[in-house]
Amino acid sequence: MNGMDAAGTTLRLERFIPSSPDDLFALWIEPQYIAQWWAPDGYQAVVHDLDVRTGGCWRIVLQGAAGRERAMGGVYRIVEPPRRLAFSWAWEEAPGRPGNVTEVTASFEPVPGGTRLVLVHQNFDSKDACDRHSAGWSASFDRLTNLGKERQ
Repeated sequence: MNGMDAAGTTLRLERFIPSSPDDLFALWIEPQYIAQWWAPDGYQAVVHDLDVRTGGCWRIVLQGAAGRERAMGGVYRIVEPPRRLAFSWAWEEAPGRPGNVTEVTASFEPVPGGTRLVLVHQNFDSKDACDRHSAGWSASFDRLTNLGKERQ
């Protein structure tokens, strides 16, 4: 099931990726791979910090046309290779100052021919924010699916 809850505060996306859970998990924790898929259309992801351990911090800057940049970051809550990854997420409202903090959980379930990826992104402060993240994650997952195919 894909979609959001009635209040517009929780997003759930599910996608089949033609990669093993081990390979797919690596695409989420290795900077060179994240840069290839983690961004909405029109942006490129640049990994600034990626300390993938419980309590470790992450920070990614999205670079768009005409030098536009948006930074986001958070803290890893759960790191269970290759089954689950959970982390906080906040857009930087001003350099180094987080905005609304949301929570992301990605689960990697082995299925014939690949992995069922389930993403739950919750605690949005508005339906509009949830909608924007739905579009961004969907575009990113299209690239993640292609990257998963390439690595097989």
